[in-house]
This record gives sequence, C-alpha cells and structure tokens, in this order.
Amino acid sequence: MAKQDYYEILGISKSATQAEIKKGYRKMAIKYHPDKNPDDKSAEEKFKACAEAYEILSDENKKARYDQYGHAAFDGPQGGGGGFGGGGMNMDDIFNQFGDIFGNGGGGFGGFGGGGHQRQARVKGSNMRIRVKLTLEEIATGVEKKVKVRRKVQAEGVTYKTCSTCNGSGQQMRVTNTILGRMQQAVTCNTCQGAGEIINNKPNGADAQGLIVKEETVSINIPEGVSEGVQLKVGGKGNEAPGKNSIPGDLLVVIEELPHENLKREGSNIHYDLYINFSEAVLGVSKEVETVTGKVKIKIEAGTQSGKILRLKGKGLPSIERYGIGDFLIHINVWTPQELTKEQRKFFEQMQEDDNFSPNPQKSDKSFFEKVKDMFS
Repeated sequence: MAKQDYYEILGISKSATQAEIKKGYRKMAIKYHPDKNPDDKSAEEKFKACAEAYEILSDENKKARYDQYGHAAFDGPQGGGGGFGGGGMNMDDIFNQFGDIFGNGGGGFGGFGGGGHQRQARVKGSNMRIRVKLTLEEIATGVEKKVKVRRKVQAEGVTYKTCSTCNGSGQQMRVTNTILGRMQQAVTCNTCQGAGEIINNKPNGADAQGLIVKEETVSINIPEGVSEGVQLKVGGKGNEAPGKNSIPGDLLVVIEELPHENLKREGSNIHYDLYINFSEAVLGVSKEVETVTGKVKIKIEAGTQSGKILRLKGKGLPSIERYGIGDFLIHINVWTPQELTKEQRKFFEQMQEDDNFSPNPQKSDKSFFEKVKDMFS
C-alpha cells in the first residue's frame, strides 16, 4: 500500500515554510492526539503519521531528499530518517522528541480532558557523534566497521527511587487563568527534571546522576553507496540517562570519504585517467584497469585519439537511493615524449611531411562538449 504524501498528511503545500510546517503539524497532532481521541486506534495511527511527516519535513536535508525522491529516499537501513515509519519509535518517543511543540512537556494535554492520559516521561540520553573514514572500495560494497566509543552508562549498583514531587510521572500540573477560563498544563517536574525518579544510591566513581564513562566497541553496518557527509544512526548506542525507565541516546555516524590515489568520484560515477604512449595510440593495445570492484581488461582501438572516453557501464558505485549503479569512465590521455634520441627525432621530422600524420578529424569524431553530453545521457 502506497504511503500518503507527507505534505498532504500535514495539510500544507510543498512551498510551505518551516513555520508553516510546524503550524500544520501542531494543528493535525492536536486533532489526532490520543488524549483527545481515547481508545481510537485509527486516530493514534494518524497521530504517528503526523509525527513521521514532521520529522522529515522539519529537517532541511531530509526534506530536500524527500522532495527529490519521495518515500524511496528513506527506504532501507541507509535512510537515516523515517524512524517512525520503520517502527522504531513509539508514542513515548514522539512525545520526547516533539512534545515541546504543544507548549508543554508533551506528556499531558492541558485543555483537552485535563491530562487524563499523562505518561511518565522517559528521559533520553544525549546523542553522540563520531566520524568514520571509508575508502571508495568500502563504499562500493558496504562494510562493517567496529569502533571504540566512550559513552556514559549507569554505574553498577546505582539505584533510583520514585520522585515524591511528581509521584513518578515526571510532570506537575499547573493551573492558569485565561480568558477562556482555568486551564491545566503539564510542565516538567523541577525535582527530577522529567525522569520521574531521583538517585537513591550512588556508587563510588559515579557522577551526581549515577553515570560513569565506559569504553565500548560498537559494530556499525555501513550500506553501499554512502558519500561524504552522510549521517547514519545506530540506535541506543549514545549516552545513557539516569533512571530505570530512561532510554539511551543514539550514536550518529558521519561518513568521511578518503581520497583515492587514482580515481575520482562524481556522484555514482568514477573517473579514471589512463595514460598510453604514442605507439599504443597508433597501433592499439589491451590494458588492465583497476576499478572499485576489481580488475577489468579493456581494448583500446588503433588510432585512438587523446581525450577519448571509454565507459564501463555498471562498474561505478551503487546509488544510496537504490536507483542503479553508476559507470566507470576511462579518460584516454596520449603521452607525448619530451626527450628524443637523434634517430627518433629524425623519424618524426620525416613524419611531419607525411599526410597520414596530419590532423584529419572526421565528422564522426565527437567534440569535447558532445562527449560530456554523452556521459550524462
């Protein structure tokens, strides 16, 4: 079943500003909020869909990818977003991430039933960010990387007790007088900072929240086709937060592409400069070329001109959006000798008068601009 367009879900146009996107999300989220629609499963699904749409459209990079590729931009593990659609976020996660859009802590829903469905806040630990360096060969096939990270975790032996101020809800109800009457609003508990718990026993070496720094080895599965600056997410491998009901943050992995000695990347295509000598250009030759996925043998025809481009289809890099594989483009460069022996110089002086050595481009020979056009056709 095709997914509904994110703009349609929020009731906004594709030219909407970030302020209009936020306004659209707030309007639709209030309409389908579970506190306003108790025990209505369809309303809950629509509420989740609104959060998914807002998660993508409120991020300029994700929005640009969605505008170009639609939902396909976030299919598979390389999507880097769309955590709701993938089933990775529940209602508590939504309130944690976007609760402030309602003007409160996100758990209660002041003004609609007096917060009858208050949820205990689940404090989330902070995210961590690392950079991982990849070669073109690793990018071509995908790779598993094991990295060491130093993250905060709950110390062994730490215990927590229910916060007496909020009775474990993580929130306090505030009543304010407005022109519409007395309104209830849920605010974050000042005592436990929304965790619903406070530390009861702190082991030696732990900080005030009962956390210690621990080094761990994390395995990261990097999909094929990533590029410089792409950010991947490893859920739950960031810093932990205090409390029995807390959830750890995420590990954000930023890709750094190492320059290749001989190859140059352009999107999914790979460019390679191949130098041949004058005799090879005249007589033709077979050459072995190293691509990102292994060696291939190519044939260079007799009479090949410098600047000719040979295309090996499907020998480039996979597209991260899974739209096929790029090409390997070989740029032929004929090397002109800079020093000659007397016999060589005499030979070429004789050839200057030979009509066969005079430039004679045929109509079938394509210009440089035509070759560039062919590369992208």
